[in-house]
Amino acid sequence: MIDFTPIVRDHFLSRLQQHARFIDHADAVQQGELVRLVEKAALTRIGRKYDFSSIRTYRQFASTLPLYCYENLRPNIMRMVNGIKDELWPGRCINFAQSSGTSDGRSKFIPITRESFQWNHYLGASDVVSHYLNLNPASRIFSGKAFILGGSFANNLQLKPGVRVGDLSANLIENMNPLANLARIPSKRVALMEDWTEKLPRLVQASIGANVTNLSGVPSWFLTVLKQVLKQTGKSCIHEVWPNLEVFFHGGIAFGPYRQQYEGICDMSRMHFLDTYNASEGFFAVQSDWESEAMLLLLDVGVFYEFLPVEESDSDTPEVYPIWEIEQGRTYELIITAANGLWRYRLGDTVTIEQLHPVKIKIAGRTRSFINAFGEELMVHNTDHAIALAQQETGAEVLNYTAAPVYATARDRGHHQWIIEFAHQPADTHRFMQLLDQHLREVNSDYDAKRSGDIFLAEPSLVVAPEGLFDRWLASTGKLGGQRKVPRLSNNRDIIEQMLAMIHPA
Repeated sequence: MIDFTPIVRDHFLSRLQQHARFIDHADAVQQGELVRLVEKAALTRIGRKYDFSSIRTYRQFASTLPLYCYENLRPNIMRMVNGIKDELWPGRCINFAQSSGTSDGRSKFIPITRESFQWNHYLGASDVVSHYLNLNPASRIFSGKAFILGGSFANNLQLKPGVRVGDLSANLIENMNPLANLARIPSKRVALMEDWTEKLPRLVQASIGANVTNLSGVPSWFLTVLKQVLKQTGKSCIHEVWPNLEVFFHGGIAFGPYRQQYEGICDMSRMHFLDTYNASEGFFAVQSDWESEAMLLLLDVGVFYEFLPVEESDSDTPEVYPIWEIEQGRTYELIITAANGLWRYRLGDTVTIEQLHPVKIKIAGRTRSFINAFGEELMVHNTDHAIALAQQETGAEVLNYTAAPVYATARDRGHHQWIIEFAHQPADTHRFMQLLDQHLREVNSDYDAKRSGDIFLAEPSLVVAPEGLFDRWLASTGKLGGQRKVPRLSNNRDIIEQMLAMIHPA
């Protein structure tokens, strides 16, 4: 097959000249994005409500608009789903990403407008390739196919004609440039299949004979596909199936807990892993340096960022900062204003600022995915890190996990209960949990203080999940698919009790 990489390389690398402005001119770039967004939406319902036509500065913007959670915007978004135009963004929006449910159990529908496709999602995906080509000058990525693992549309919803609701990836594949579709597998029909029991073997069959050079998807789901490919072909290394495979563009969940398993099935002399921050609400960041997993925040992709210090997340009047006022090393709740009509929107993600010039971030976790039942303030980035280290030290391979508090009784101290599904179970599960506990204490001083002397918080307990438990739980919620995932940490026992009931039915 012809290698088009030398032909298109200069096109992709030219984009990095624009990214160079992020180093010294982050404030100007971001203020330019804010003006672009406000001017574009001036005649919408929300634009008229807050007189967008008079807003020229960030201070005007921040003092005029409140912070929004999804429930505040749900009525506007549902009007958009029902065909009302010029609501939160100009024109009629016909694509929506169905995201995980809110506290009342109802799904979120995230608008994907024409501008958010072009300004953000597709440009962000292109930026990933730009940085990869810059980091790997010997790449031949366009000599073969991209294997993109996607979700599906929600075909059971009663919607207005032409409106599509489904996983972000399904919307992206559906609206992709036909020329780009020629460079990817599987076919659109297979990629958008809803039933994963039928879809998985089709994915395997479609990929085995292809010249795959790159992968894109969520690590947990792609691992399942790759293992099926190896099983079907009788190979032990994925490069025996795809000798030209060179990179996995991953996102959605932390890669750390899965790295060891991927390294075990890849020829690491030929393989690269590049992290991305691509959510239903937008494409926000990409890893731009092999030496650091911190990701470059994309400042000119139709998104204006604000940062709320995580310690003020529950405040009624929190201080919120633009990018030119943030501090290195500090963790913030991310707030976005974007070309999809989300205005000063509390995304629910927290990020740590690793570098300022240019701004690079690491995802710290979710504002609602944590355990703080005993003052331990345990975050997902803590548990992902500890899981990765415990795997290395025991040879275990973790497929999925979730944890929740067990509250103290008159006779017993409180502790954390974990459900872990192993791809390869450690010889000594108790030792695995001891190491996990030890590494959590090393990275989280609050957890360490509560565990000190076993006085406030007893050692964590483990329930080993039977094979497929997490998939069955997701299917029971109607959320089984390529981009859906079980919350890692919960501050209540709702999810873990549902999973325990599936292990031990009454």
